[in-house]
Amino acid sequence: MILADHDRSDIRPAVGEQEFRTGAWHGEEALVLPFPAGWDVTVLWPRTPPALTDCEIAESLDQPIGQPPLREICRGKSRPLIIVDDLNRPTPAGRVMPFVLEHFRQAGIPAKTVRILLSTGTHGAPQADSVRKKVGPEAASACQILIHDANRNCAAVGRTALGTPVLVDKSVLASDFVMGVGGVYPNYTAGFGGGSKLALGVLGYRSIKSLHFRHAGLGWGRHETGDPLRTELNEIAKMIGLNTIVSLQINAKREVIRVTCGDHFLYYGDEVAFARRYFTARLPDGADVVVSNAYPSDLSLTVVHQKGTAPLQRAGPAASRIVLASCTEGVGEHGLFPVANRPRFFGAFQIARRISTMKPREVAASLVRRLRGGSRSSRPERKHAIWLYQPNRRSEGLPANIPGYRVADSWANVLQAVEAEQGGRQNLRVCVYPCAPLQCFDQLHDIKRTSKGDNKNATDTR
Repeated sequence: MILADHDRSDIRPAVGEQEFRTGAWHGEEALVLPFPAGWDVTVLWPRTPPALTDCEIAESLDQPIGQPPLREICRGKSRPLIIVDDLNRPTPAGRVMPFVLEHFRQAGIPAKTVRILLSTGTHGAPQADSVRKKVGPEAASACQILIHDANRNCAAVGRTALGTPVLVDKSVLASDFVMGVGGVYPNYTAGFGGGSKLALGVLGYRSIKSLHFRHAGLGWGRHETGDPLRTELNEIAKMIGLNTIVSLQINAKREVIRVTCGDHFLYYGDEVAFARRYFTARLPDGADVVVSNAYPSDLSLTVVHQKGTAPLQRAGPAASRIVLASCTEGVGEHGLFPVANRPRFFGAFQIARRISTMKPREVAASLVRRLRGGSRSSRPERKHAIWLYQPNRRSEGLPANIPGYRVADSWANVLQAVEAEQGGRQNLRVCVYPCAPLQCFDQLHDIKRTSKGDNKNATDTR
């Protein structure tokens, strides 16, 4: 098969058993699954560059984009702060942290004066051992670790040009040098995370709510110059002094394959291009069964729903859908878009939130659009519930009833259920995405997401 330039997937017809990875951050291990002999299985592995060595990581930090090396720009500072994306992102920050701290030491800044702020946004606080795994043992023992709380310890610094209130963690304001360490992955809200979106994770609740409800989602894995949300995020990053970021790219095993640092306003577009080059996969058109492995973002049901099901949303209406996810931290937590245990009248509450971020004329315009489009509205196509296969059930358990899902801890039961959904047919066409949170799709054939519809809860948010 000839691959187009945009398709960097290694398309492998599967034979018998297939090996995947599962359990990000908690006992990562191989997951070997058998597929029925009659199934025509295609696994879309990304073909990525080799993992970087220590020397190559050090060289990357010595050659920043648009700025002097860290040891030069932080010289003379005494209150440095490193913003790190949280565990819902699979970024192995601990892989580069020793090199970052070495730059600080060369600038005369001891590690004990460096503070690391985990940018949790509206996610719940992480477990202590998880934080150590995230930042690495050296940083965890030598630096002061802070956990952001969007509801506390935030201060106002102004408003954006569009009027979004900017409240930020006070530790950011108390620092004389702010930098970030984060990854670049597809999401629904901004198309891709990373870059200035790292700033969103250290904002106050009101700011995060306003940013998410003011803007329609750009769409999974999309990138457009001048996107209003990204424009606001860039403005906010500059307001809080987040001008220097170390960006990591990883492979399907969560190994670092690329490190870029410096002025993220200059290099971010190249990072998105790199991610799309190596992780663009074909759509599951015509597949009877679509399998999505939520690793390396399989920490909880919440993050799996937001980041691990993108291929399943593009499956045909008759296709069976399966997501592989350890969910070692159970349901997880999200202050804006909970997946389970939602309060009564949640939908109406979300509408009220959206209206609260709009100006009167925007509310009126929205109502006019809805009235004009009412006669053309149609019900979304009905699809099979997603089978969530949770190997080893290492978490405290998931709720018995999760809207749109059926939880199973037996792979054999999942296969039997799928065969029943497909009318007992044996010659099924199967498309497998082995690292779905990293994979995106060909923009020429994908449908742009213009609202929070189509899997309304899959919005990738902080």
